[in-house]
Amino acid sequence: MGGQACVLYGAAEFSRDTDLAVLASPANLTRLRAALDDLRAQVIAMPPFRLKYLRGGHAIHFRCQDREALGMCIDVMTRMRGVDPFPKLWSRRNSVQLPDGTRCELMALPDLVQAKKTQRDKDWPMVQRLIEAHYFQHRDEATPLQVGFWLRELRSPELLVEAFARWPVAWGRQRRHRSLLSLAHPGREGELAAALTQEEWTERQNDAKYWAPLKKELDRLRHARSRGE
Repeated sequence: MGGQACVLYGAAEFSRDTDLAVLASPANLTRLRAALDDLRAQVIAMPPFRLKYLRGGHAIHFRCQDREALGMCIDVMTRMRGVDPFPKLWSRRNSVQLPDGTRCELMALPDLVQAKKTQRDKDWPMVQRLIEAHYFQHRDEATPLQVGFWLRELRSPELLVEAFARWPVAWGRQRRHRSLLSLAHPGREGELAAALTQEEWTERQNDAKYWAPLKKELDRLRHARSRGE
């Protein structure tokens, strides 16, 4: 998941770190710890690398000290706002093989898009690029599932108007799930843009509410560490 997945989906050119969604079970964390040890990865911030914090929705942050991965950052999560539990994510994953034969298991595009709907400014342009890259690649031979995904997630007024013209029946089905689709008509692009901005603002606010108690917990952990507890 994260920037590296966006690179492999064709929506980014470079990412400085690697974000991983993992199954938070004792056995799997033992395997993960062994892999991190191979990279000489050390926790660089709160919280510590414990099962309860992953299950609580925190991200665990590491920096690699191995010579071949020196300075690379790894963020590990198991639970994200609005995203299904890991077993469902794994069942929908997208497997890709790199030129050197390495196989990567990517979070499915709809799940990655949802995970990227955060309060951070940098994530929203990436969300738009992810969806549009997929749209331009598949729109001429689209499946019903792809059309539904685009109508629920496209963030460009012009492309939403185009999608309405291409798939009016699917548009009618999706309109009940996304009210701003009622504005996806020629001549209403300005209203549609304003509605998209409001939709993004709502997602940002929801993300801030989700993280508020987690940030309080991190503050408590930092204070406890500073007091030597």
